[in-house]
Amino acid sequence: MSDKSIQTYFDCGYSKIRAGLFIESDHSNVLFDESKLLLNHSNLNETIHNMVSSLEKRANEYIENINLMVDSEKMLSIGMSISKKLDGNLLKNSDIKFLIQEAKQQISKNYQDQNIIHIIINNYKINGDDYSYLPNEIKCNLISLDIIFICLSNDTILNFKKIFSNFNILINQIICSSYAKSINHKNNLNFSGKISFIDIGFNKTSIISFYDDKVISLDILPIGGNHITKDISKILKIDLEQSETLKINFTQNQKIISKENFSIETVEKIIFSRIEEILELSIKSIKSNSFNSGYFKIILTGGGSKILRNGYKNKISLLKDVDFLEETNEDICQSGFQFGMGINKQEVVLIPKKQIKQGFFEKLFHFFK
Repeated sequence: MSDKSIQTYFDCGYSKIRAGLFIESDHSNVLFDESKLLLNHSNLNETIHNMVSSLEKRANEYIENINLMVDSEKMLSIGMSISKKLDGNLLKNSDIKFLIQEAKQQISKNYQDQNIIHIIINNYKINGDDYSYLPNEIKCNLISLDIIFICLSNDTILNFKKIFSNFNILINQIICSSYAKSINHKNNLNFSGKISFIDIGFNKTSIISFYDDKVISLDILPIGGNHITKDISKILKIDLEQSETLKINFTQNQKIISKENFSIETVEKIIFSRIEEILELSIKSIKSNSFNSGYFKIILTGGGSKILRNGYKNKISLLKDVDFLEETNEDICQSGFQFGMGINKQEVVLIPKKQIKQGFFEKLFHFFK
């Protein structure tokens, strides 16, 4: 064993697990691993255990804690505005902390089956004026915060904590995968202005919208690539495993479909009908949340979007102004690492008081200056 300090990120998607082990003294020295396609989670424990063992052997390091990246159809995005009168006093960080604590308590009270994993302040309204970030040395009569809470179900968190605790591994931080990926993509590609990322996953679609560096909204739709598989299964009267194979083959090579005696046109119609529905709902969400007028750029990501990248863009009218962004295992894990190591002025960082194997983390608020 060496004295190297490591950071490990596990992206636990429903259909695939990805992992990246980063050696902090040498960020170019990274180990990645990826599971096979998971059609169900009956062997999830074994899959994660094999990946942990593989990374430990290759790094010659024990993995004692990980950062968990996860998306789920049970994830919630909750927007809230909360205000406080200050009667002309100088605005302090303690005033902001008080408001966040009040808002957090309301969320915890009204959504008892959810745990807050991200708190994003997307607007400060001070004396009637809007600010993207908290200004220094300003006297305030009335302060109002617009806050986005990203929450994950307690059951999902407890399930992953139980799995990793079986291997004596603690979870340091929980990160919404699509949120972290969208920030990393935007920064890497130097995007500005109005832009939305539509991430089509297995059982969900996430829509994250930005105006320059500002997170405007995050929405989660309980519909994804697995619904295409179910549609194929129902209409063609075949089992889900055959349907998933058909869908993958359609993405990669249409000739394989013809060998199965299924009409290419029928499969195409099933797939495109569901994709159009997902896009319509996503664009409706984008417009209703913040982009009521003017041009906005849309980037399509996620495993569920791969099916449209082989020359089918022109067959769906909603895709004319949409760009595709290919993601690799390395891209996904790097986005988690960059998110964990970076400074996001909009986000309140939740720091655990102590690491524990059971129960929920106790968290304190900390602000970047």
